[in-house]
Amino acid sequence: MPFVTCCPGQATDAELTPGEHERTHDVKNPLDPAALNAAVENVHRAGMPGLFAEVRHGDQVWRAAAGAADVATGRPVTADMRHRVGSITKTFTAAAVLQQVETGRIALDTPIGRYLPKLVPGERGDAITVRMLLNHTSGLAEYLPYAYPSLKAFPVLADTGPQSLDDHRFTRFHPAELIEMGVAAPAVGAPGGTPGVYSNTNYLLLAQLLEQVTATTAERCITRNVIERAALRATELPDEPNIDGPHSRLYEKWFGMIDPPRDYSVYDMSWVGPSASLISTVTDLNHFYGMLLAGEIVSPSSLAQMQRTVPVVSQEGKTIDYGLGLHPMEGPGPGAFWGHGGTVWGGGALAMTRADGKRQMSVAVNMQRWNRLGSSGKPQPHPIDDALAALYRVAMYG
Repeated sequence: MPFVTCCPGQATDAELTPGEHERTHDVKNPLDPAALNAAVENVHRAGMPGLFAEVRHGDQVWRAAAGAADVATGRPVTADMRHRVGSITKTFTAAAVLQQVETGRIALDTPIGRYLPKLVPGERGDAITVRMLLNHTSGLAEYLPYAYPSLKAFPVLADTGPQSLDDHRFTRFHPAELIEMGVAAPAVGAPGGTPGVYSNTNYLLLAQLLEQVTATTAERCITRNVIERAALRATELPDEPNIDGPHSRLYEKWFGMIDPPRDYSVYDMSWVGPSASLISTVTDLNHFYGMLLAGEIVSPSSLAQMQRTVPVVSQEGKTIDYGLGLHPMEGPGPGAFWGHGGTVWGGGALAMTRADGKRQMSVAVNMQRWNRLGSSGKPQPHPIDDALAALYRVAMYG
C-alpha cells in the first residue's frame, strides 16, 4: 500500500554486495562505508530478502546492496536496480502542480470544484482547495478499501485479507472510477481541518487537474516537466505491468497472512497511477530531491509552499507533519531532512535529503508488511524495524 512513510521477513543466504564509494576530498561529516555496509547487511540478516541504498555527503557517494532479488534462484540485488517506489511519486506530482501554479494555470487556494466540477461536485467542490489535496486536509476518504474488497475493513488489519491483491493483478482501473469511490465514501474530516488524513484520492484528483490545465496526460506532464527536467534516466511512470531493466522481485507478506511471501513485481499500477506508480533508482531519487531542495525543479517560493506543513494521520495511523508532497524527518543529528517514503505491494522505498542538500539517503526494500498482527490486531515489532531504523540513523547522521 502506498503509505506515506516507508519500510516500516524470511532471510536468504545471499552475501552482501560490496559497497562502492568515492571519496574526492574530506568533508566535515564523511561517510563511513564500513558502518553503512554493516547496517545494510543487518537489515538483510533481520529478515529482509533484499535491499539496496545510496548515501551521499558532499562529493562522497556510497552505495551497496544486500540479499537476494529472487529468493528462488538466489540472484543478488544490486544497487543500480530499478524499483517501484510507491508514494515517493507524490513529490513528483506535487512538483508538477506547483510548476503550473507558477504559470498561473492553477491557484493553490482555488476550490477544486472550479476545475473539476464533475469529479467533486456541490459544496465539497466549493470547500476543498488545491492546497488541501496536496497536503491531505481535504477530508476525502481513501478509495483503496472500496477498489479492493478484501481490504474493506481497513484500517482494522485483522479483518482484512490479501485476496484482492491477486484478483486485481492485471485490472485496468480508470482514475475517475477510483476517485468516485473516494468521493462517495464517508468523509474522514472537514475540508481544511487538521489533522488531515492521508488519502490517495487527493493525488488522483491532482493528476486529473494536471490533465485539465495542460491538455495532456498527467503522466506525460510529469515526465516532461519533472523527470526529464531533472535528467532522470532510469525513472518513469509505467504504462504496463512489467518493470523494464534490472529489478528485484517484490515480496508481500500482508502481516503474515501470505506465507511464504508472494511475488507482486508484475502488476498493473493503474490502481494508484500518478499517486504512487513511479519506477526509479536510489541514484535517481537522490538526484531528484537534491535538485528539488536546491530550487531547480520548482522556484524557491514554490519550494517554501511545499515545506509548509500541517499534521496528517498516515495510513499507518501515525500523525506526521506533511507539506505539499513533502514531509520532514527530524532526528538526533543536525538539520531537518525532507523527502517522502512509499510502498506498493511487495516493495518500499524511502528518500530523504537534508535541507542544505549536503546529505542524502535513498533506500529500497523488496518485501512489505512483514509484521505479524498481535492479539490486539496491531502489527507487532519485528527485528527488521530496528535494523532499518539503525540504517537510517547511520545513513543520515553518520
